[in-house]
Amino acid sequence: MIDLVIVSSDLRPHVLDTRVKRGAELSTNHHLVVSWIRLRRGMPDRLGRPKRIVRVCWECLADPSVRGVFNSHLRERFNQIPREVGDIESEWTMFSTSIVDTAIRSCGRKVSGAGRGGNPRTQWWTLEVRDAVKLKKESYRAWLARRTPEAGEAYRRAKRTTAVVVSEAKTRVWEEFGEAMEKDYRTASGKFWQTVRRLRRGKQLSANTVYGGDGELLVSTGDIVRRWKEYFEDLLNPTDTPSVEEPEAGDSEVDSFITQAEVTEVVQQLIGGKAPGVDEIRPEYLNSLDVVGLSWLTRLCNIAWRSGTVPLDWATGVVVPLFKKGDRRVCSNYRGITLLSLPGKVYSRVLERRVRPLVEPQIQEEQCGFRPSRGTLDQLYTLHRVLEGSWEFAQPVHMCFVDLEKAFDRVPRGILWEVLWEYGVRGPLLRAVWSLYNRSRSLGRIASCKSDLFPVHVGLRQGCPLSPVLFIVFMDRISRRSQGPEGVRFGNHRISSLIFADDVVLLASSSLDLQHALGRFTAECEAAGMRVSTSKSEAMVLDRKKVACTIQVGREVLPQVEEFKYLGVLFTSEGRMDREIDRRIGAAAAVMRSMYRSVVVKKELSRKAKLSIYQSIYAPALTYGHELWVMTERWAGASWYLATTAKNYSGMLPRRRGNSTSPLWIGLVRQGPGRCHHAQMAHMDT
Repeated sequence: MIDLVIVSSDLRPHVLDTRVKRGAELSTNHHLVVSWIRLRRGMPDRLGRPKRIVRVCWECLADPSVRGVFNSHLRERFNQIPREVGDIESEWTMFSTSIVDTAIRSCGRKVSGAGRGGNPRTQWWTLEVRDAVKLKKESYRAWLARRTPEAGEAYRRAKRTTAVVVSEAKTRVWEEFGEAMEKDYRTASGKFWQTVRRLRRGKQLSANTVYGGDGELLVSTGDIVRRWKEYFEDLLNPTDTPSVEEPEAGDSEVDSFITQAEVTEVVQQLIGGKAPGVDEIRPEYLNSLDVVGLSWLTRLCNIAWRSGTVPLDWATGVVVPLFKKGDRRVCSNYRGITLLSLPGKVYSRVLERRVRPLVEPQIQEEQCGFRPSRGTLDQLYTLHRVLEGSWEFAQPVHMCFVDLEKAFDRVPRGILWEVLWEYGVRGPLLRAVWSLYNRSRSLGRIASCKSDLFPVHVGLRQGCPLSPVLFIVFMDRISRRSQGPEGVRFGNHRISSLIFADDVVLLASSSLDLQHALGRFTAECEAAGMRVSTSKSEAMVLDRKKVACTIQVGREVLPQVEEFKYLGVLFTSEGRMDREIDRRIGAAAAVMRSMYRSVVVKKELSRKAKLSIYQSIYAPALTYGHELWVMTERWAGASWYLATTAKNYSGMLPRRRGNSTSPLWIGLVRQGPGRCHHAQMAHMDT
């Protein structure tokens, strides 16, 4: 007996029968073994994605005629609302129900789900394939019954025919899939890139079970949903954080109303294809609004501005867990993303455009996160130039890479209002910001199931356009209050810290100075309700000889490392970038492996489409941070690797002219720390 079914001893009395199903051919030497088991107790309901999903055909709004019908119906609903202004909840209910009902009425609904998603791995099952497989099975049964040479030959012939039919069907489907991708590239680029991202990710496995807080494995839908609610509620509400306080009113010079031009400009910048919030209003609905619809949305924003309150839906977030790595049954191996109401995000963006001009001039140059005309490259270039210059003149640099525990989720809102007041955000503007957090609440969504609502008293709202500027203002006060005489001198500048959002690097010329700087920074963080993670914070020393750097947070000694990845780039204690170049080449090779079968070998995709994918996905994976690299033979080899891959993408064979290893030239114009010129890239071999 080769094939068998193993059951536990407690299930053995419930086994009714076990037999071989000869009709289902698994391989040449095996048949399907089936057992029938009768269980008297009900099976728990399992969590899973519904096989059929009914949704609005919001893609139809790209058609001008459908958009006209949508606005016509919405205009009828707008003319029916009372002219006098009501309370914020009633006004919001009229707007949200009108826009959702109008979208359903104008666009219709469609069913999507298993078997309807256009998966090229299942579309090859056609009537022709079904008939061929059916004939093969019938021939197989006939051969088992007769065992004659004629029956055997008929079965082998049917088997060969079926293999040819299936192969041709699969090839045809993949060709049609490639042609559809090419058509999407030419007509609907958003759908094209969505397909590319799906191909890169591959099949996303979902966990139907999770561990509870006590370590017990939960299998029923109700228990799993309650466990996620418990996890997110504990995560978003730390118990040792100061309570929320309402800010004082004060004076403000901000305009007393929100103009339709402000709302229109924000709506025009909404990106389509994003998931909606709890109100199910998609960005396509708002992008399709005409003057009447935008005036209705502006009216709603002005009611919220003048009343100092927002609808509950605007303050409600839908938290969706996304798997990171590790065991899929452990909640801490997921990160939650919050989906907010799109009209509420429009209102938040209007507030952000009023807050930023007040606080931006006061923020220090050390902070480059969430600021215009600044990015990770500025901090990376500055740190690299400091390390390069210090190594050249044999000056040691002691660094501490500080990690803050759940920085966004731990910001105390009471202290945040004080910080905004100090930076000039007062009056109606401060009250409007506070209204977004006054009744903040969330719910968890796992597959198609939603948990109960729970309040959120601490932290900034993820996904809110206003949160980044609030966070950098909060961090700027911590940095400003913790400044001291320490730091490293670079030219006419003394640099003591580099900050990108919550990624902090403290710099000093000795371990004693670094300890003083870290002590002040830690004290200010604790006073502001933040906490330094001693398990993730690390120290590193750049010196030509091995130097110990013993620094601590409280009684915890931070580990000293030889390399550290800062903003995606690996820095070493020797100041060399060889390991980083190896990492970049490895990352690019991984991208190539994930895209090879679905893109590179697709003859249906044009050269232009392949090069567009190459420039958007592959090249950034290889060249991120290349402005820091020194032109050596290693970098020349990497550039040749890049050019060869580009030619493979476009369908050309790699060709080498003489001993040239630089078909792609990358140059860097250097200047002082704080700002840097971007690399100039020019193809020398086309």
